[in-house]
This record gives sequence, C-alpha cells and structure tokens, in this order.
Amino acid sequence: MTMDPLVLMTDVDQATERLARTAEELPPDAQSAPCRLPGWTIGHLLTHVARNADAFTNLLTWARTGVETPAYATPTARTEGIEAGRHRPIAEQVADIRESHERFADAAAAMPAEAWTVPLPMAGSAAAVPWGRLREVEVHHVDLGGAYTAEDWTDAFALRLLREVATGETSLTLVLRPHGLDHPLTIGTPTAATPAVGGPTRALAAWLTGRGDGAELTVSPDGELPVPPVWK
Repeated sequence: MTMDPLVLMTDVDQATERLARTAEELPPDAQSAPCRLPGWTIGHLLTHVARNADAFTNLLTWARTGVETPAYATPTARTEGIEAGRHRPIAEQVADIRESHERFADAAAAMPAEAWTVPLPMAGSAAAVPWGRLREVEVHHVDLGGAYTAEDWTDAFALRLLREVATGETSLTLVLRPHGLDHPLTIGTPTAATPAVGGPTRALAAWLTGRGDGAELTVSPDGELPVPPVWK
C-alpha cells in the first residue's frame, strides 16, 4: 500500500462513501441497536467515525498552520462528543459522516508539501494521518455488523494493518506467518517455544484486531489460538 498521503486520500474517499452507503441501508432508528464493539450502539460507532474525521482535520490544521490544534480539545472531549451525538437518527449520522469527511478532505487538499513532514501527537507525523483515517473507516465499517466484513478489505490494507497492530501489541508473544509473505512477523520477543499463527493476511488482521474468530488460522505447534484484545 502506498505511503503517499494524497494517494491514500483517494482510498479514504472511497472507503468513507462505502461506509456511508452501508449506514444508509440501516433502519432509520437503528442508532440504538448494538454494533460489534462491546458496549457500543450503532449510534456510538457512527458518531465516533464522524468525530474522528474532525480530530484528524484538527491535526492537519496544526501541521499546516503551526497553530497547536489538538485532535480533541480536552481529555474528555472524545467521549463527550460520542455521547452527545449517539442518539441521532441514522440519516443525521450519515450526513454528519459525509460532512466531516469533506472537511477532512479539504484540510488534506490544503496541505503544502512541507507540512506533511510535521510531527504530530496521535499520528506520528502529518503524512500518517490519511492512513490513520483509512484504518478507522475500514475497521469500523466491519464493526457495523452488516454484510461488510474483513474479507472485503484489500490484501494491501490488511497487511499494513496487521503490521501496525503487531508492532503495537504488548499482551501477546507470537510469530505470525501470513500466506504469501516471505518473512514472518513477530510480536514481543519470541523463543523457540513461541507458537506461530498462520493463515490468510485478512484473516490474521481480522483476528488480531478482534474482528474475526480465526477459524481459517493454524497454530503451530498444535494448541489453542490466543485471544487478542479488541482493537479500538
């Protein structure tokens, strides 16, 4: 998958529209129904997706202007924003997702080349922001609980997600062997006794983020498949 932030923005555009169309097909009052994230309703999830776009817009504004603009204005603003918007009917949620995406896309289009190199909290650098947004949209699309699943992710997206989550995972020690990849990925500091989990890249990424049951995966030596924490 490309690292070019402007090229990635095309993927973000398409992924956001796919999610919005899926949400449009939900019943008008589905905001109170549970989604696949424990403790969250569909309203929680859709509101989070919209507010996340605004958070990333703030970070790009910071990179472009040099004026400190945190993703969320206060430590509690993320939770407060989700709570404030979660009861809205689906039509309002979908409109919010599209409008917040337009603000994000406009912020990305306004970035001069040098601004993409600016270091930022939460994202690492401005150039990583489009990937961060694509990851949020694609993973949370699966969390809606509809027909869209991790099997709909591209192999390139799944591999980049797998590598990122494996790098940040701290509760497991594993060797991951995605099909078609010459070299394994490691989590923690493996030893000779560390189990290896193999399978299709999308199945591995889904399982490691808590979006799949790992039915397609194998464990060597034979044993129980570990239960990773749900990525949020």
